[in-house]
Amino acid sequence: MRIGGHFHTDNPLADAVACGAGTAQFFLGDPQGWKGPVIPGGDPGALRDSYARADVDIYIHAPYVINVATANNRIRIPSRKLLEQQLKAAASIGAKGLIVHGGHVTADADPAGGVENWVKAIERIERPLPLLIENTASGNGAMAKSLESLARLWDAVAQAAEGGGEVGFCLDTCHANSAGIDLADAVDRVKAVTGRIDLVHGNNSRDAFGSGADRHANFDSGTIDKAVLLDLVRAAGAPVVCETPEAGLADDIHWLQAALSA
Repeated sequence: MRIGGHFHTDNPLADAVACGAGTAQFFLGDPQGWKGPVIPGGDPGALRDSYARADVDIYIHAPYVINVATANNRIRIPSRKLLEQQLKAAASIGAKGLIVHGGHVTADADPAGGVENWVKAIERIERPLPLLIENTASGNGAMAKSLESLARLWDAVAQAAEGGGEVGFCLDTCHANSAGIDLADAVDRVKAVTGRIDLVHGNNSRDAFGSGADRHANFDSGTIDKAVLLDLVRAAGAPVVCETPEAGLADDIHWLQAALSA
């Protein structure tokens, strides 16, 4: 089981190697912007080879602005374009997957419309590497907040994806806790919906269960019992990316590695 983190510096590989991480997640550009992806160093092959030599797996997180579910054409159409660009760029550097949030529709809209828009995106976007849909923490119109909304989305997306490139799932522990999903049996309940967990975002939370807040915390300082997080990671059996605050990120990675090997 590979354990690592999300690194926000210009050289994620150096940070990953320094703390003994087996995975490195990062953005290919501005996470809040609409510009196309930028390959660090400009040479995809060289970047891919450097991570392979260091035995560090790459995961790319898509920009937060992407929302393929929305009915707003000015957001949905650019979202599809940017998502496809991100997938191609991530594949070019040998990434194991591209993580994207499930997105949302407005609170007064029928979620079925968001599901339909997701299906269209899956049918139209080429996926040269696994596209990992991530659960989110809040929003009445969110596509992947509750297990019920995730089931509605997953049934449609899985059918649309058949034979056209892999679609997987990324379970974020902070998001699930904030959405009111009990982490004690979350793996079993999620797998009953998706059949898979491809990646875990292992995060504690600054906020209470069911708060709807997306504020990550280091393992020692959050509201989620560390033992619960550890049990979830064991049950999921998937690679882990810690997206905890940078000041304690290395300590979180080391603790999780040691606890899993004990």
